[in-house]
Amino acid sequence: MDLKSSHTSPVLADPAIMNDSMLGIHPGLLPYSPTGAAFSPALFLTIPRRKPGILDDVRSSAWLDAMKSSSPTHNKITKDSSTDQPSNDNDDAYCNWMLKYPSALASFEQITNCAKRKRLALFLDYDGCLSPIVDNPDLAFMSNSMRGAVRNAAKYFPTAIISGRSRDKVFQFVGLTELYYAGSHGMDIMGPVQPISNDQTKSIRSIDKQGKEVNLFQPASEFLPMINEVFKSLVEITKDIIGAKVENNKFCVSVHYRNVEEKSWTTIGQSVEEILKDYPRLRLTHGRKVLEIRPVLDWDKGKAVEFLLESLGLSNCNNVLPIYVGDDRTDEDAFKVLKEGNRGYGILVSSVPKESNASYSLRDPSEVMEFLKCLVRWKK
Repeated sequence: MDLKSSHTSPVLADPAIMNDSMLGIHPGLLPYSPTGAAFSPALFLTIPRRKPGILDDVRSSAWLDAMKSSSPTHNKITKDSSTDQPSNDNDDAYCNWMLKYPSALASFEQITNCAKRKRLALFLDYDGCLSPIVDNPDLAFMSNSMRGAVRNAAKYFPTAIISGRSRDKVFQFVGLTELYYAGSHGMDIMGPVQPISNDQTKSIRSIDKQGKEVNLFQPASEFLPMINEVFKSLVEITKDIIGAKVENNKFCVSVHYRNVEEKSWTTIGQSVEEILKDYPRLRLTHGRKVLEIRPVLDWDKGKAVEFLLESLGLSNCNNVLPIYVGDDRTDEDAFKVLKEGNRGYGILVSSVPKESNASYSLRDPSEVMEFLKCLVRWKK
């Protein structure tokens, strides 16, 4: 099959394998037919393409505006000498913003009051939540104290890491086998083998690098050759742009421009667009100083949360309180899922005001760690 020119709905390369890869999930939550048929057109996202004839300066302006809006310039954070706590230069605006998104630490009693006689499930983004945002994404290491806080939380609550990174990379950073890992925005999920209540549904059982048996779920497996092609093309086309870094996250590709001079941002955006013209089954999304190329599937971090809750037997239960902690616009899909029907709480990690579907906020990873410690003390 010509991966570049295929405009039809994708068909599963091996329906039997994909059907067996479910973790006890209800068929209605899958992005494909459980019988192995073609993708439903309703689940195949429609992505508008650039019409020919648009002037280059208009395109350049649009690209630059989009990249700036997804990568706001953060206010400088300083330390308050009296409290040794971070403070914003524009502290009044942040305080006003927190009236709508109160601190999850200051509101901890309110959260735990709602959690009484309920089972908590924790979902955590990685970059910007468990580790600080750094210039080189390969060096986004979490601290040992944060790793300990996550490990302790996982002793009391089902805990999953949901990241745009590849699952293998996130696991390499975190290194805790007792967690669930959802990489590539939830398109690559790994978890410890669990008893499955539906006898009609089987899961693929695999052995991870530590020799532990795990379940795997990969709804976008057939896109792998396409993603690899795009990755190689993007590496080649950006090699002369100083500071640009292309990261292969298995089921998506990230083009980082955090270290690129702003005058070259438009060049990066246009380069990515030029390549994607040949791949109508891939779409572009924006993150914090990153462009992400993903399969055109109705699957995101929100769907991953629903999938994991279903897999854990915690879906549609009145005695379950899911909590999702994230910092980026890709986490908004998960915040929205929990917000609908008051199913749970989204907690936005941000040191600057911005609109969100979250219910609460935390400033930075240090506050995330303190929140996890508070949960463990409360549970004890």
